[in-house]
Amino acid sequence: MHSLSLAFLLILLSDSVYSLIDGLYCGKENCYAVLHVTREASKAEISKMYRQLAKKYHPDMHKTPEAKKEAEEKFTLLVTAYEVLKDDESRKDYDYMLDNPDKVYGHYYRYYRRQMAPKVDARIVIAVSITVISVIQYLGAWSRYKSAINYLITVPKYRLKAMEIAKQENLLAMNKKRDKRPKEQIKEEAEEILKKILEERIDIRGGYSKPSLCDVLWIQLLCLPYTIAKYVFWNVRWLWKFNIMKCEYGEEEKQYLIRKHLQCSQTQWEAIPDEEKEECFEQNLWIKDNFLKWKQKKEDDLKAKYAESARYKTTRRMMRNQGHRQITFED
Repeated sequence: MHSLSLAFLLILLSDSVYSLIDGLYCGKENCYAVLHVTREASKAEISKMYRQLAKKYHPDMHKTPEAKKEAEEKFTLLVTAYEVLKDDESRKDYDYMLDNPDKVYGHYYRYYRRQMAPKVDARIVIAVSITVISVIQYLGAWSRYKSAINYLITVPKYRLKAMEIAKQENLLAMNKKRDKRPKEQIKEEAEEILKKILEERIDIRGGYSKPSLCDVLWIQLLCLPYTIAKYVFWNVRWLWKFNIMKCEYGEEEKQYLIRKHLQCSQTQWEAIPDEEKEECFEQNLWIKDNFLKWKQKKEDDLKAKYAESARYKTTRRMMRNQGHRQITFED
């Protein structure tokens, strides 16, 4: 029996001592020898030997401090060997190191690449990332919406209208003398009532509109197949109806072309005042030539406005008088 054990160890140690690198895997020890198994051992055999040796070398199984310390070192090495050999990829890299002792730098790269690689499933990371982005999107939208309401309540036009509605519906405390609460509390409550009225009665469009769960990333990704199908159908319909059949544009198509010429999104279009939208339709801006003429006129009007500005005239006069004045040491 003793001769068989000796032969077993000699087989394991037949690999060149140079194939074992200090600091990698089991260091100068052979992981297979640590677990008393051969390189052909199965996962089940490795696990079985690990459990047997773990019971033997566990520090709690020893009483004296010296024995505990020695057992702790062996147990740590045992755990390391098991971690290396139980994983197929890690074991493959270890076997490659034993078979190719000369490729030292490659062994360091493989080892530390595996050590630094994330242990979490990539799908979980992606799901968590999308969830975080969705939450930030939703909270950010609520923050912008609340900011818009807080601003509107300071505008006299909207504030007076909200106060009229509150009085008509008896939402505000009319008899302040009988109300024993502190004035600050009454004022805060009145502000909240007015804000609530604005939220219910005013339709805020654009980037400050009321948040919707349909706008968050998770919902958009779930609806992506439908969105793609809708996009393809819309383009095919446009090609057939307007390019081939030469049908007249409807209101929706006209609005799309105007937005395309203005280079604005649906959200930006909704934020444009109704008067300006009506002007776009009255000027037939869905027609490219009309849009270019309208755009040029707007630019000319803007230049004329700047030219008539007193500050602009003063600045031009100063620049003309002083010209390309150079700075010298005398200045």
